[in-house]
Amino acid sequence: MKKKSMWPVLAILAGMGCNSPKETPPKDLALLTVKTDEVSVSRGAYLVNTIGCADCHSPKMMSDHGFVVDPARNLSGHPSDEGVPEAFNKEMEGVLMFNMHGTAQKGPWGVSFAANITPDATGIGNWSEEQFLTAIKKGKFKGLEGSRTLLPLMPWEYYRNLTDADIKSIFAYLKTVTPVDNVVPPPIPPTGVQ
Repeated sequence: MKKKSMWPVLAILAGMGCNSPKETPPKDLALLTVKTDEVSVSRGAYLVNTIGCADCHSPKMMSDHGFVVDPARNLSGHPSDEGVPEAFNKEMEGVLMFNMHGTAQKGPWGVSFAANITPDATGIGNWSEEQFLTAIKKGKFKGLEGSRTLLPLMPWEYYRNLTDADIKSIFAYLKTVTPVDNVVPPPIPPTGVQ
């Protein structure tokens, strides 16, 4: 008995698929498009809570679900009353270390501390919208031209791709969160880490 090949049938089906009529997009496609040209606190809240700002900028506390953001210190940066973890003083080349909160990081750049991004004067309370744009778009400390570049692990190189309206929306939202008085310590250069 002679076997028949399925290749001609598959080729015909593939050709039919390639020549199928093009679907027209739904009329309400505009509803699916995210408008990024409007500044809104709700858009800012959405962005802050989806891109992980609290992961680094909020101290954590232990719960029955593991570490969770401490709501009393949400977005307040590295706690000023916490020193540098002892483990950071050990010389371990090629290792990135975090403290238990995720608010302090040690790497080849030294030790950096997550900033207070609440609207308190010790955070971004005195910042202008333009400063916030400069911090995110250009990676400048406190959003000041001529200042040092933001240290790792602040992913400003990625966040700078957000639209200006999105960054302004984030700023607008951050101005509505509970202010927390917390002076974050300055970074420690590599030579300052024991």
